[in-house]
Amino acid sequence: MSTPNLDHTVTRATLERMKRDGDKITCLTAYDATYANVVDQAGVEIIIIGDSLGMVMQGKESTLPVTLDEMIYHGACVARGARRALRVVDMPFMTYPNLREAMTNAARLMREGGAQMVKLEGGARIVEIVHDLVMQGIPVCGHLGLLPQSVHQLGGYRVQGRERDAAHAMLEDARGLETAGVALLVLECVPAELAREITRAVSMPVIGIGAGPDCDGQVLVLQDMLGITPGKRPKFSRDFMAGQGSIQAAVQAYVRAVKDRSFPAPEHCF
Repeated sequence: MSTPNLDHTVTRATLERMKRDGDKITCLTAYDATYANVVDQAGVEIIIIGDSLGMVMQGKESTLPVTLDEMIYHGACVARGARRALRVVDMPFMTYPNLREAMTNAARLMREGGAQMVKLEGGARIVEIVHDLVMQGIPVCGHLGLLPQSVHQLGGYRVQGRERDAAHAMLEDARGLETAGVALLVLECVPAELAREITRAVSMPVIGIGAGPDCDGQVLVLQDMLGITPGKRPKFSRDFMAGQGSIQAAVQAYVRAVKDRSFPAPEHCF
């Protein structure tokens, strides 16, 4: 198990090396400077400023109402609190329907929101946009599986890729995103076997959330792993605050569990 190096800034090259060496990558969400600093100093390699803030911070029913200005605001807050971890900011719903708007909005996230990478949901339909963003020097993280911005089209928050055709399509989407130049890929709510196949098939690091233990790394919503999310905690999460004396200790426990491969356990997988 590798020990996080708190003296070095995490870059794309860092994550690529970790994938090659088999070192697990840790990732959490954060939406403000204080929690970003806690996560950063606990040794997490990636902080995602997710549009999940619509549900977690704003109490809304989905991510769909989140605006670009809100993402910029929260991204800038996190940038002030975290100097070491790589910052990935979600592009919210309908901010990348075409190349022109995607380019303009991604540039704002980087220029005003402190993003070091932007995250887009989808497969084949966004490949050309991803390619052109990358060609303009904008690092991109892909997102496959359960796509919160498409929740109504998907019919709810459901595991994706169970059927053979759907699994094959997701694998092809991952390969298409790889060809387009994505630097990172998130798989959400995907059967562990499929996630393992995709992780082995592509060169970029794959980060799972509800996607089994064989991804190159893991991500959770910070509030879920602290056990403070209202209502039922997601199946793929775990309360790392239990038995800990502080939030810092809980985040460090999460980092250790991902690094030593004790999380996710079978009960967290599909």
